[in-house]
Amino acid sequence: MTKMAAGGEQQQGHRAGVYKQKNKQHKHGKHRTKGEIGRENKGKVAVMALTKKQRKDVRKMDRRNRANQLRRNKKDLVLTEKRKLGSRDGPPHLVAVIALHSGVDAGAVTKILKGEGVGGVLHEDQGVTGAKDSFGLVLPRFKQRFIFYRPDIADLHSLLDVAKIADSLVFVLESTEGWDSYGEYCLSCLFSQGLPSHALVCQGVADLAVKKRTESRRALSRLVESRFPDARLFPVDSEQDATLLLRHLSAQKQRRLGFRSRRSHLLAQKATYIPNSSQNGTGGPATGLGTLCVSGYIRGCPLQVNRLVHITGHGDFQLSQIDAPADPLPIVTAAPHPGKPGRDVEMMDGGDEDKNGHVRLLMKADPEKRESLQAEAEVDPMEGEQTWPTEAELEEAEEARKNRRVMKVPKGTSDYQATWIKNDAEEEDDDDYDDVDSCDDDDDDGMIEDEMDGDNESQDAGSECASEGDNVDGEEEEEEEEEEEEISTTGRTGDDHKYDEGLDEAEEGEGLRRYREARANEMFPDEVDTPLDIPAKTRFQKFRGLKSFRSSPWDPLENLPLDYSRIYQFQNFDRMRRRILADATSEEEGAMPGWYVTLHIVDVPPSVMESFQSGKPLVLVSLLPHEQKMSVMHMLVRQHPSNTEPIKSKEDLVFQCGFRRFRASAIFSQHTSADKHKMERFLCPDAPTVMSVYAPITFPTAGVLVFKQRDNGMQDLVATGSLLSCDPRRVVLKRIVLSGHPFKINRRSAVVRYMFFNRDDILWFKPVELRTKWGRRGHIKEALGTHGHMKCVFDNQLRSQDTVLMNLYKRVYPHWTYDPYVPAPLPWVKREQPPALCDIDME
Repeated sequence: MTKMAAGGEQQQGHRAGVYKQKNKQHKHGKHRTKGEIGRENKGKVAVMALTKKQRKDVRKMDRRNRANQLRRNKKDLVLTEKRKLGSRDGPPHLVAVIALHSGVDAGAVTKILKGEGVGGVLHEDQGVTGAKDSFGLVLPRFKQRFIFYRPDIADLHSLLDVAKIADSLVFVLESTEGWDSYGEYCLSCLFSQGLPSHALVCQGVADLAVKKRTESRRALSRLVESRFPDARLFPVDSEQDATLLLRHLSAQKQRRLGFRSRRSHLLAQKATYIPNSSQNGTGGPATGLGTLCVSGYIRGCPLQVNRLVHITGHGDFQLSQIDAPADPLPIVTAAPHPGKPGRDVEMMDGGDEDKNGHVRLLMKADPEKRESLQAEAEVDPMEGEQTWPTEAELEEAEEARKNRRVMKVPKGTSDYQATWIKNDAEEEDDDDYDDVDSCDDDDDDGMIEDEMDGDNESQDAGSECASEGDNVDGEEEEEEEEEEEEISTTGRTGDDHKYDEGLDEAEEGEGLRRYREARANEMFPDEVDTPLDIPAKTRFQKFRGLKSFRSSPWDPLENLPLDYSRIYQFQNFDRMRRRILADATSEEEGAMPGWYVTLHIVDVPPSVMESFQSGKPLVLVSLLPHEQKMSVMHMLVRQHPSNTEPIKSKEDLVFQCGFRRFRASAIFSQHTSADKHKMERFLCPDAPTVMSVYAPITFPTAGVLVFKQRDNGMQDLVATGSLLSCDPRRVVLKRIVLSGHPFKINRRSAVVRYMFFNRDDILWFKPVELRTKWGRRGHIKEALGTHGHMKCVFDNQLRSQDTVLMNLYKRVYPHWTYDPYVPAPLPWVKREQPPALCDIDME
């Protein structure tokens, strides 16, 4: 295209290039303007927009005032709760006096507190009935009332039960040493359980010279700094010192313990027992149970009559009614004035009895709303799919029974041996193997079978399941033991004889065996020996391999044991816990804290009343919903520094979780955030461990104490921690490691032996990945020969000192050994430290 210029010249026209800017066209009519949208809404504003606008319009000063108001409300709530304790509107201040040294007398402290110079009104009969030293004390000067209780220090269970509900603890220390070994043991238990407010008391300071009193108190303060960094020492040698102690107890800050602040609890001061037969008046035979009427002050949260109550050490029970007798410990602040009778009643705290002496009924239980005592789910054995045997199977079974031949065999011959005597060519059945496997510690019942001796005694030369070479070694060891016994009997001196008199040989042998197992597990973790006489695919038929322990899937509902049909499970335990604890905090119905009430507990065995009459404390706690039901509880614990013995998984232990105390067998596992957790055969001394047991549901938070009972009845503290969760779907996997030796090493492959001993086992475990201790990974390529040699391929060349390993896994479950009745322990004595076990030969 050409254009004519003004001078008659031709000019070339401009053409747009490919990089010319192309503007977006106007899309008219396809959207509404802001004005049109406003006219259609007719002034309506979105909720989110309104909220954001209001939040934006709040000034900085208003936000500061709102934060101050919330802080002031919380502070007032704490002060109100503190002022109620010991006052007219709250329960009396419960104080437990505990002696931490055998050389001090806690009774001397309580005797001074009873003195007239303290200025209180003493009520000897308003303490705990049957207790050795318990009394009530009203101080009109401070407008406070106290209940003092001195538990039996030798009974650890009683001491811990009283500390659970006491408002304050008074520790009586020795003026020079502070506390002894048993006092240190008690403090360890109390700190792990949860220590309430406390005060330290020392005696004997007034007997010292005036110049030495300050120095003695400073030395004792430096001594107790490890346990009580900011504590203050109170000398109690006179009634004036006792007055200062009482003032401190009434004004000190109260520590909040989570496991008791969300539950209503009560210390029984009086109790009566009515057998069922005499109560009902039917004249029938006695049922052995009765109604227990317990009187005391309610603490914590309001008490619901339809909730279950737990008596520590005795079990769960139901309430029938709650009565309101007169308050036996009123605060009298002034003489009665005729013109103001209402004020006199309030100050005198006259109670709820009428003129005829009848006790007012507060509330009665509703049978339809009352919670059930059912702890386990009902199991229907016919619920699963059932198949009836066919006619051919019945005829085959009858024919096998008729053809069964009875033969004489030597005494002690098992079914397995008799089967081989009968017909050598006949293959043994899997059930026969289960009956005669003497290497297993536990019964092989379903998926409950957790552990076998072959797993833990891979390094034990005296194992019964070893090969012939091991038997020879065992005979040599027996000969050596016989020689050692002869030498020791002939060369024993008088001092050695006295030393050996107090030595328990069985306990020493058991301790040595446990030490060897723990040491072998530490040196060769999870390694087991492949048996020579049993195929590996039969011996390890319940194990499987995992490509990755972290990411490989494992169905938590696969092959569950029969015990899982007896327990309960929450869809979301954390959500249920938050809802129940929030409801318990906001509860405003029922018997309020501070009321003196009488609880009627039905179907109680007479052993509870006998325990109370013997002087032991009776502690009642109201259970939250679902806390009587059984489930799988997980506790996060650490081994206590005082424990030096190895604690094996599935060992019978004594647990104290919150207000509950029970015996159970726990399995140990690692504490990780993954969906699978590796089982630990022993309690780790330097890492947190999760213990899983079948136990009643308890909502966190709650402290956990784990004890191990000695053969003589004493209980040692072995672990402490807290309650973790309630989750039956938590997968705990037991790992075993099969090891082999590289026989011939090539560039990328190697011939491995001693892992298996026949060709079928190699083909069975061929899909499982291999690894080595030096970090190589590989797999089985093919079997060589018929004696267990196999060719393996790795990602790099092996070293001659390397070891080939194969990891196999199986899910394990706790054993159902829950027992809510724990016998009282004997007085604790510190165990003598054994000699250094590191010098003991593993062989």
